Amino acid sequence: QVQLVESGGGLVQAGGSLRLSCTASGNIFRINTMDWYRQAPGNERELVASITRSGTTNYLDSVKGRFTISRDNAKSTSYLQMNGLKAEDTAVYYCRGSINYQYYWGQGTQVTVSS
Repeated sequence: QVQLVESGGGLVQAGGSLRLSCTASGNIFRINTMDWYRQAPGNERELVASITRSGTTNYLDSVKGRFTISRDNAKSTSYLQMNGLKAEDTAVYYCRGSINYQYYWGQGTQVTVSS
């Protein structure tokens, strides 16, 4: 059984910062790409950032220069550092991992940015 658990969400004022974490546990022998998605009310889930096993990153245009994705392979953990937060970043943030050649999702963590 593989699980992904996110943490680090919360309420922050516009311009502030948050750091999300996503840790995988269970019977893991390989983690490839790790992603962060978000879903705001009434919107479809969108890919915010991704990082490959070797560290290549990709970002949604609207977060480039503000968000940074990273990972610690030894800890089976990915991070999303979010700076310069805006009201439009408000959403439930989900991590997804390609683990053992299958995709797994976390339960989501709420990020609310007050303007």
